[in-house]
Amino acid sequence: MSRKRAGLHDIYLRITVNCEVSEMNTKRNCAPHMWDPRADRVAGKTDAAKSVNSYLEVLEKKIYEHRKTLVDTDQPVTALNIKLMLNGLPINQPIKKPKHMIMAIFRQHNDEIKALVGSEYSENTLERYEVSYRHTLNFLHHKYQVADMDINDLNYEFMAAYEFWLKTVRKCDHNSTMKYLANFKKIVIRCIKYGLLTRDPFVAFKLTKREVERFALTESEIERITNETFEIAGTAIVKDIFLFSCYTGLAYADVEKLRKTDIVIGNDGEQWLISRRQKTDITARIPLLPPALAIINKYTNHPRCIAKSMVLPVPSNQKVNEYLKIVANKCNITKTLTFHIARHTFATTVTLSNGVPIETVSKMLGHRNLKTTQHYAKILDKKIGDDMRGLREKYRS
Repeated sequence: MSRKRAGLHDIYLRITVNCEVSEMNTKRNCAPHMWDPRADRVAGKTDAAKSVNSYLEVLEKKIYEHRKTLVDTDQPVTALNIKLMLNGLPINQPIKKPKHMIMAIFRQHNDEIKALVGSEYSENTLERYEVSYRHTLNFLHHKYQVADMDINDLNYEFMAAYEFWLKTVRKCDHNSTMKYLANFKKIVIRCIKYGLLTRDPFVAFKLTKREVERFALTESEIERITNETFEIAGTAIVKDIFLFSCYTGLAYADVEKLRKTDIVIGNDGEQWLISRRQKTDITARIPLLPPALAIINKYTNHPRCIAKSMVLPVPSNQKVNEYLKIVANKCNITKTLTFHIARHTFATTVTLSNGVPIETVSKMLGHRNLKTTQHYAKILDKKIGDDMRGLREKYRS
């Protein structure tokens, strides 16, 4: 402080940003004994004190406004720049940051996955990200009329608009929408990990899936499919592959890549199936039940199995779905047959319903945690309720 006239000292403003300090004279003064250091204001209620304090409050408010302006315009937030703005002077020009475009980063991510297909990723994983890429690109065209966007422009509003577009324009159901948004968010998290973003712009956006009812085949439905014969060879093969999944719990992708070397003799002297799940990258160890072994033995000499050392001659996913419709129609199964239903059938009708502990079922399904397997236990509770309904009526009569 410097003495302006007897008994009065100048009031200085000190701005500190990240340990950098800049000072300026406020051109206001007061007597030292009238200064309140805790409030950083002039003590008392005189008109002079009120006038000085009012000016200091305006000055403080301007400091925060200038700081916000620097942040919003991507300028360096420094004590000197705030001081320059307070004095109406031009700020120090920043070094222009390079733009990082979200679709370019998305493309790079997908190209890296493509290069690792067969070693670390499956074709299905690549296709999942390619579909998400196309959806995101189409959304940018639809909403913003652009082909790419700076990652720093992403915010909560973007994610909310993307969700709305997927549900309305693309007609996706809620869980499919959440899946596509989760795929996109993985790209954003990648940007954060690479230091291109300082924060997650979607941190408040909740990616919550709705629980869907899971179906499984009953023992009588399994028996109906087992006993049915099909003249078309492709349909007969798909029927057997589907039943194999019902007795092993393997997903389509895991049955497709199954090789004869995946079948080994376990500690119990019986044949086991050891397969690394494509989806979770966790090894599933499954003791083979007699119906599953019978199906394996049936195709031991199939030309495709011999040529590629495959366990089963699995057709394309599209063909499998076509043949499963034929199987369902001929066997009078009203449920839509899928490999998801086959896994659910293994988890409930084949194992849990027959007293196999849920922890054991979880290991055989290749789940990462028990919580995932507990969904199947809910199906089992429903089945128990249905089975007990008749018994309740008997005791009521």
